[in-house]
Amino acid sequence: MKLELKLPVLALVDSDPYGLKILSVYGCGLKNMSYDSANLTTPDIKWLGIRPCDLDKYKIPEQCRLTMTDQDIKTGKEMLEEDFVKKNPKWVEELTLMVKTKQKAEIQALSTFGFQYLSETYLPLKLREQDWI
Repeated sequence: MKLELKLPVLALVDSDPYGLKILSVYGCGLKNMSYDSANLTTPDIKWLGIRPCDLDKYKIPEQCRLTMTDQDIKTGKEMLEEDFVKKNPKWVEELTLMVKTKQKAEIQALSTFGFQYLSETYLPLKLREQDWI
């Protein structure tokens, strides 16, 4: 789809350091599989959401936000040192915001607005606005 239809590859992951880790695996592969990463990765993958800035932008209620653990914060700081993250200043900005606010959220947090909010409101709006980084 990316090559034939010229569509961007977008990732929808939790707004936590592990969501960004998942995104990085799609983008650059696993270190222990580096021998075949060129065939298994999408280096220009875009981070659609849920991003830390979305928590306020979409008014995610406080009770749906989770406090990051010490391990989450440590992982977030380690991710800030990863080349795959550092090459995208907007990813650095988002991850820095996450570590600073010590807040994370799962995709399911969007269901606080209704069962179909993700598919009927959030994703169409993000796609229409091309709100990915």
